[in-house]
Amino acid sequence: MRVGEDAAGNLRRVGELAGRTALVTGASRGLGRAIAAGLAGAGAHVIGMARDAEALSAAVDAYGGVALPHDLADVDGIAARVDGLEVDVLVNAAAVMSSRRSKTLDASLDEWRDVRAVDLDAPFALVSALVPGMARRRWGRVVNLSACLGRMSGPGTAGGLAPYRVAKAGLNALTRNLAHELALGRRGVLVDATCPGHCRTDMGGPDAPRSVEQGADTALWLALRDSTLSDPVPTGRLWEDRAEVPW
Repeated sequence: MRVGEDAAGNLRRVGELAGRTALVTGASRGLGRAIAAGLAGAGAHVIGMARDAEALSAAVDAYGGVALPHDLADVDGIAARVDGLEVDVLVNAAAVMSSRRSKTLDASLDEWRDVRAVDLDAPFALVSALVPGMARRRWGRVVNLSACLGRMSGPGTAGGLAPYRVAKAGLNALTRNLAHELALGRRGVLVDATCPGHCRTDMGGPDAPRSVEQGADTALWLALRDSTLSDPVPTGRLWEDRAEVPW
């Protein structure tokens, strides 16, 4: 039986995160909303962050969370927005896609910066603001929603979508680097990335092969894993469907 599951292989959710606070970006829709709802179902006090205040308010009302509207493209404003929060679980789910034709030599500098701001710089700003508190309290979970397009090996690495691919590759590198700096779980903080796959979200489109629930499952599993300081579970990895995949 794997950690975070019952004997039937289902996530143990009810009460798992009682007393914990989770912050989820992109929590107004899609994968972010599904993950936020799952964390709330596990007993966490969920803070949802997204740029659309109206949609975010409706979403957090549905899963019993608190809305913290913010446009993650405003990276410089993130630290002040989360100042004073003690967060135990950080899920960086928000992302923007580059133009479908944005090859490296075709992408504009503005597009490059716009994608990087949300997909890489904002997660870094949130990590910088919130993870020191996790380390002091000796418990935390950081889950970064990456993409198979950001891998250096495997399918889908043949170019195109340059700003998005490179930003997700950077998010993978941030994940691995931070996990090692936090002693791979021996300071109580697990840091991992997950590829949710091509899901039926606004970004993935209605014909994508995977449901939102399938895409959110591994992120929830990572957030719910049990671990100890002396014998931490594997961390600093890239996961897909609860299995490690190469970077």
